[in-house]
Amino acid sequence: MPLILLVRHGENDYVKEQRLPGRIPGIHLNKHGRKQAKRLAKFLKPAPVKAVYSSPLERTMETAQPIAKAFNLKVIPRERLIETDVGKWQGKKIKKLRKLDSWRKVQLNPSRFQFPGGEHILDCQYRLVQEIEQLTERHDPQDMIVCVSHADPIKMAVAYYLGLPLD
Repeated sequence: MPLILLVRHGENDYVKEQRLPGRIPGIHLNKHGRKQAKRLAKFLKPAPVKAVYSSPLERTMETAQPIAKAFNLKVIPRERLIETDVGKWQGKKIKKLRKLDSWRKVQLNPSRFQFPGGEHILDCQYRLVQEIEQLTERHDPQDMIVCVSHADPIKMAVAYYLGLPLD
């Protein structure tokens, strides 16, 4: 199985503002996030990276670009690496969401939770695992690939491969 580096996108202003960005288009890395992406590309430069895949959202593509450039590769957008569809919570302040009963539910039993108007947590996990499995089939076992995605989908995939429950 190829070595897969799961990378979370760099900082954006939604993170700083404690907002849940979800899949809102047009959220770009801020200055600090661009620096993070460049530093990561420099750090990875000695590694034998064969491919760079990314969620199609701007903040992930902007994180992936310097990495791909360091290896003379193109970023390959992959729809299944996209952020969890948080539905009606998209763009909301986390401080307000914490007051909801449903916030407590997702924190205590995420495996049973579906975002209002959005994706079920287990569907997100399944989607990301399926993508990783498909990418591993496309590469040789000795290859190293980079997948730039989002915090929650990455956590769910890691939990799956470690055999850990989401709850």
